[in-house]
Amino acid sequence: MSLLKVEHLSKSFGGVHAVEDLSFEIDEGIVYSVIGPNGAGKTTLFNLISGVYTPTSGDIYLDDQVTKGLAPHQLAKNGLSRTFQNLQICMNMSAIENVMVGRHLRLDSGLLKAMFRWPSITRGDKACRDKAAELMEFSGVGKYIDVEADSMPYGALKRLEIARALAAEPRILFLDEPAAGLNGTETAEIDSLIQKVAESGVTVVLVEHDMKLVMNISDRLLVLDYGKKLAEGTPEQIRRNPDVIAAYLGAA
Repeated sequence: MSLLKVEHLSKSFGGVHAVEDLSFEIDEGIVYSVIGPNGAGKTTLFNLISGVYTPTSGDIYLDDQVTKGLAPHQLAKNGLSRTFQNLQICMNMSAIENVMVGRHLRLDSGLLKAMFRWPSITRGDKACRDKAAELMEFSGVGKYIDVEADSMPYGALKRLEIARALAAEPRILFLDEPAAGLNGTETAEIDSLIQKVAESGVTVVLVEHDMKLVMNISDRLLVLDYGKKLAEGTPEQIRRNPDVIAAYLGAA
């Protein structure tokens, strides 16, 4: 069953066609990777699906509901969460507070209740902290629960960002280059975490340049070239596709 469907999606910036007439579907419960050379339109595609950009034309469906024009917070309520290519961590907060921020849509936000600290608010805050701690353990950063974010190593911050995205209880999670800037050990930790997320039932959509990681964890791949679909298929089909080899890996 398709969880996400993109039909004839296009985005132009002046005369530049960043994404052009792109169509594909993502089934529920899989790891789906988007690859392509720099400037192929991968991050633009993520920004279109997550509501950061408005499409020039085309449609996007999440669980058969049109999402074009919805703001990012509305999409988050509908089960779509994401991380960004550059870290978006609040360095003036603790690690667990960063994850708790990700649960704000799931909390009781009544003004009067908060002002007078009703028991339900206190219970909600404790439950939020407990869930954040659970997600940090799940993401392999449990030892940083009581640590300030600005004292954490870069690789741990990448996993903390995923924990925060999971705090919104998404059905589909978009990860924009989660292994960028990581060493081999940290990349292996991200690889393991993505597989755990997928096994938990969350559909994962990934943009990543590390081909070893992509080929290891993906069920299907979409290859972009100058904003257009070059190929789509299983890792083995993509690995053997001559057009992909020429455009992405390079050919003699």
